[in-house]
Amino acid sequence: MKQEDIKNLSNDDLVENLAGQSELISKLKMNHAVSPLENPKQIAVVRKTVARLKTEIRKRELAGA
Repeated sequence: MKQEDIKNLSNDDLVENLAGQSELISKLKMNHAVSPLENPKQIAVVRKTVARLKTEIRKRELAGA
């Protein structure tokens, strides 16, 4: 998910996407531990998406305060 897409989401959508992406990263890590993933770079991509979501949530918290 690109930064431009994240900026256009509502606060509820951000939190919902963050929960989904966090769950996805835990599943990917578990699957990778059991048997190697076809594309292990996918873990890094999801991790960066989680960071982007958290950054946008925090930015909005600070702007509102």
